Amino acid sequence: MGRALLSHFLIVSNSSPRLVSSLSRGGLPSKYCKTPGLIRQNRNLATHNGCGFRCYCNVSLSEPTAPVASSSSVKKRIVSGVQPTGSIHLGNYLGAIKNWIALQNSYETLFFIVDLHAITLPYDTQQLSKATRETAAIYLACGIDNSKASVFVQSHVRAHVELMWLLSSATPIGWLNKMIQFKEKSHKAGGENVGVALLTYPVLMASDILLYQSDFVPVGEDQKQHLELTRELAERVNYLYGGRKWKKLGGRGGAIFKVPEPLIPPAGARVMSLTDGLSKMSKSAPSDQSRINLLDPKDVIANKIKRCKTDSSAGLEFDNLERPECNNLLSIYQLISGKTKGEVAEECQNMNWGSL
Repeated sequence: MGRALLSHFLIVSNSSPRLVSSLSRGGLPSKYCKTPGLIRQNRNLATHNGCGFRCYCNVSLSEPTAPVASSSSVKKRIVSGVQPTGSIHLGNYLGAIKNWIALQNSYETLFFIVDLHAITLPYDTQQLSKATRETAAIYLACGIDNSKASVFVQSHVRAHVELMWLLSSATPIGWLNKMIQFKEKSHKAGGENVGVALLTYPVLMASDILLYQSDFVPVGEDQKQHLELTRELAERVNYLYGGRKWKKLGGRGGAIFKVPEPLIPPAGARVMSLTDGLSKMSKSAPSDQSRINLLDPKDVIANKIKRCKTDSSAGLEFDNLERPECNNLLSIYQLISGKTKGEVAEECQNMNWGSL
């Protein structure tokens, strides 16, 4: 069994992705330009009610390579994605997308829409298709340059699911039962009635990362546990199937997967809710007042800021655990203005909430 499983790992990790949509209906014709990272819609696509959407990315899947002498000419690889559920909000932008814009200039970058993750909970098919396109459009509108970065849809690369199944065979169930987000989401969704995908989706996340032999993964504080699972899975597969076992099958031996490192921004990694400074700004929060959506009109944004939760203490300050809303708004102001934390602290220390 181990030999057969290793053979499958090698097939998936050594083959180039076949970027054909798994969402297309009935073989609808849909042609796209195979320019690196480009998503381009066929003129006739609108007549197919949004089906048949395909995309291409410029990465080739390969074995982890040995260190190259001239490392300055070889860019490290980064992968990251956002679910196409709800509205893309300021937390997504400041915590992820804004950082991607800077990263695409220094790294080989792959940014994708993780639509398979979005179906772990009940969803509307037509809305998901629409949200997937809108998310891709927002990526590009925010500054992702498709001449520098690959932008694609997760389900269009079938190797994501293939590798997930292989990784599942090497994943102890106890590792998944410890996932904090599974416990929280399954409790909200109704306990034993939730789908198995909610338990196993961290394995799909590991597949998303390991498939492309990623060096770094930009993550927020709440995703660190899932990345740690990815790292442990990579090490486990390398131990069980790499080295001499791989060499006996004609491979070069050594590690099958790179073990990725987290890339956590110093600020903005976790933007909090406008109505509760202890909760993350979220697409799924019931109150729209809790978040600033990127497509909100200017007057709506201004109104949400004016109505956000405050406190009665004098002055404004960072890092006071008893004033989470204050810390959150100052952090948002720092990131939006481009000022340093020290500059914002000095500017706002004697301000009242109305002035801010």
